[in-house]
Amino acid sequence: MANLLASGNPWFGVYDQGIYVFTVRVQYYAIVIVAGMILAATLSALLMKRRNMDPNFIFTLFVFCIPTAIVGARLFSCLTDPALGIKALFRFPWAGLSITGGVIGGVTAGLVVCLVCKVNFLRAADCVVPTILVAQALGRWGNFFNGEVYGAVVTDPSMQWFPFAVQIGAEWHYAFFFYESVINLIGFAALYTLAWHFDRKPNGILMCAYFVWYGTVRAIMEPFRDPEFILSGGGVMWSELFAILMAGLGVVGILVLMILNFKKERAFLGSKTGDPCGITAYLSQEKNATPKPSKINMIRSEANETSETEPPEAPQMPDDEVKP
Repeated sequence: MANLLASGNPWFGVYDQGIYVFTVRVQYYAIVIVAGMILAATLSALLMKRRNMDPNFIFTLFVFCIPTAIVGARLFSCLTDPALGIKALFRFPWAGLSITGGVIGGVTAGLVVCLVCKVNFLRAADCVVPTILVAQALGRWGNFFNGEVYGAVVTDPSMQWFPFAVQIGAEWHYAFFFYESVINLIGFAALYTLAWHFDRKPNGILMCAYFVWYGTVRAIMEPFRDPEFILSGGGVMWSELFAILMAGLGVVGILVLMILNFKKERAFLGSKTGDPCGITAYLSQEKNATPKPSKINMIRSEANETSETEPPEAPQMPDDEVKP
């Protein structure tokens, strides 16, 4: 292994920001981003199975949403970074990525895919969107490898330690990439746990909760970053503006969904007039699909537990065998 990692190895090795295989260089940033995508997709598939959906639908979403998210991330960055511009869109080694643009592109593509496949978008989004937080948390470590997304200089020697601060060159800076990574992990844990156990109507609440969480986090942290990493084309802090919009629209979305649910079901959450569960019907992109037996599926597992706990009915004797 030591020989493989040696800098003089002709076909595999490491350099300051990544690894190389033959003549191809792969940055650590790209590795953690891809790892985050795969982890989020895996967790989404598990949540789909839990919430009475066909987990294979995540592959369809992955194929269309990931490329669109990458294009959206680059496009947003190029349009809002004063140092770039639209001409830098295809300068792949240099142009940056914006998480805000990635979210917009990915969610938009997801909506289109659900419409084409005739799958309820809000139900699918509740399984997928919360897992974006874990991908973002992991992706922030790409900023660590690139030496970016940090705050002001930390001048107190007693506070110059990682992960409170990160060393950039000869200076120590507040490690904002680490702060955001931890906060995103907390948000993911909260939303994923809620998605795992909560099955009440209306669908879409968890998706909106993601926008509230992430929008609030970015809106608070964005102004404290080093100005070099703030997207401020045209004198407007675009990331800050979109973060505030994201959080605000998330709150509005939750209220609208609850009000519409109340008008239909006479309850803000669940239902007083019918089935209170928002995941009763099995959802799949394939027509006439049926759920496979699974202990993970929330609906089926509850049904199995009920049938196992109910006492068996006493056998009925035929009338001619009843004794006086």
